[in-house]
Amino acid sequence: MRNLIITLILSLGLLGSAAAEVVTLPYQGLTLNANLEKAGASWPAGPVVLLTHGTLAHRGMEIMATLQGLLAERGISSLAINLSLGLDNRAAAMYDCAVPHTHKHTDAVGEIGAWLAWLKGQGAQQVALLGHSRGGNQTARYAAATEDPAVTAVFLLAPQTWDADSDAQGYKKKYHADLFPLLARAERLVAAGKGQELMDGIDFLYCEKTRASAESFLSYHAPDQNMDTPQLIPQIRVPVTVFAGSEDTVVTGLADKVRPLVGDGRVTLVEIDGADHFFRDLYAEDVADTIAASLGVE
Repeated sequence: MRNLIITLILSLGLLGSAAAEVVTLPYQGLTLNANLEKAGASWPAGPVVLLTHGTLAHRGMEIMATLQGLLAERGISSLAINLSLGLDNRAAAMYDCAVPHTHKHTDAVGEIGAWLAWLKGQGAQQVALLGHSRGGNQTARYAAATEDPAVTAVFLLAPQTWDADSDAQGYKKKYHADLFPLLARAERLVAAGKGQELMDGIDFLYCEKTRASAESFLSYHAPDQNMDTPQLIPQIRVPVTVFAGSEDTVVTGLADKVRPLVGDGRVTLVEIDGADHFFRDLYAEDVADTIAASLGVE
């Protein structure tokens, strides 16, 4: 019976995505696209949730589709954006590692802002920002920098954490290569005005032996304290809810980093026992229930 319920829930999420309207937006010479899910009377005034996916992923991935469906059931409209990753009108599919990487981690911040402006142009007055994994860090970066009164809340699902030693060790364990000589090579290219030059046969994010520009490689792999999302949270002016799964093996130690930030009533930590990095199965219901309660939707 439980498996049947889970299947039905996931089906509803996927159906919600399929029924969603695909919308596009011109941005810096590119066309961006997103899934817009209108939930009855809540559209467009709000609340509306703007969702940002994780590393090299897309608007239609399971966690995005499922959350859009579950939020719609609760009367909450949503917009799941497809980060361009430097590509025009990028398909709702995982990034093809054979395609050279010229995108940067921080590109997402501008795209989130462009979609927020689009939502406001549609009449949205209350927008909550939601990001998953790396998208959580990118969402936090935008939220920390904005004073837009339309942004009323921030939800971070297993947002990226970082420290220099762990990052370098993880790179070496995965690719059997030292990160720092590659960073030095990329830095020399940028210093010589060749930041857009492609580095061949390089291991980059999830892609083995791909091609990436020096600027792109540095954007994702150079030491940067702001890659550690908990360090950004105190800079965010609106209520922040962080979701941490006890079985998450991708982002580890998140709850321990966020727990000291809780206490002033602005930051909430939701620890979901049994949930993995993607909050699959019934755990997505817990996330959607928490979001609805936080937004005052009963």
